[in-house]
Amino acid sequence: MEWIQGVFTSSPTIESFAIYLLITVPFLLMVLGFVTYAILAERKVMGYIQLRYGPNRTGGRFGLLQTVADVFKLLIKEDTRPKLADKGLFILAPVIAFVPSFMVLVVLPYTETLTFANLGIGLLYFIAISGISTIGIVTAGWASNNKYALMGGMRAVAQMISYEIPLLMSLVGLVLFAGTLNLTEIIEQQQYVPYILLQPIGFIIFFICALAELNRIPFDLPEAESEIIAGYHVEYSGFRFAFFMLAEYVYMFAMAGLITVLFLGGWQPIIGLGFIPGFVWFALKFSLVVFVFMWIRATLPRLRSDQLMEFAWKVLLPISLANIFLSAILKELFF
Repeated sequence: MEWIQGVFTSSPTIESFAIYLLITVPFLLMVLGFVTYAILAERKVMGYIQLRYGPNRTGGRFGLLQTVADVFKLLIKEDTRPKLADKGLFILAPVIAFVPSFMVLVVLPYTETLTFANLGIGLLYFIAISGISTIGIVTAGWASNNKYALMGGMRAVAQMISYEIPLLMSLVGLVLFAGTLNLTEIIEQQQYVPYILLQPIGFIIFFICALAELNRIPFDLPEAESEIIAGYHVEYSGFRFAFFMLAEYVYMFAMAGLITVLFLGGWQPIIGLGFIPGFVWFALKFSLVVFVFMWIRATLPRLRSDQLMEFAWKVLLPISLANIFLSAILKELFF
């Protein structure tokens, strides 16, 4: 499968474009399938944890077609737009929020040979592109011409920018140990010891900030129905609303994949179990991270807005700075 890299780096031809479609279309369908059934899995997991039934009617006793029915309902709903909304920005905002969620997937190495774009600055690319979605969120709030939607958009921007800072800081120690921003090389350096053992503080900070970046409980204030009537997308309906929801779950796919790559060793097996294929190890670690995301949502209550902001600036940021100094000292003394 090493020829995959050549498709993305060689000069464009009709043949390379056809191969590109043969590779990317099934992958995109796989991601959409993940989103569809991740929503179902989350509802089932939350049901079991909270001692109630999840979906158990549509598609049999396990509700296998419940999410499919929900998506179909969104697609056929009327697409409404406020009369005084900024039409161009209103239409563009879901696209700005949605497209970057797929763009970041190209730099994740899924196996030793399956990497769509093995960039030397893959980690920097991931962080930079994922930040573009913030523009889509605030644009949605502004373009709706609704003061509550604007409040939700501004709250989302404040939260996401605040948590991006400790998120980036938590990765500095890891980059010091790795000496590279290339995600494939970072995985290769975890052949014997995953970075979660060398950077436990960085992992905890990154995981918490990832929850805030994904707007998931306990950090889902941009969409807190009880406070700002569903936040920045209150004026959206139909497939445009589905774009925001889809982006959230695609980002969960991407963030779980990034955590697997940076801290859990990606496709690297546990010592002594190397006979199991690398993609199986990646899938198992990835699934564990996704399950923990779901577990936290079903367990923890939502924070207040002031608690959320204070936690980012007064707790996570100082600890992430201290982790940088500690990592530098350990790097100098032992590595």
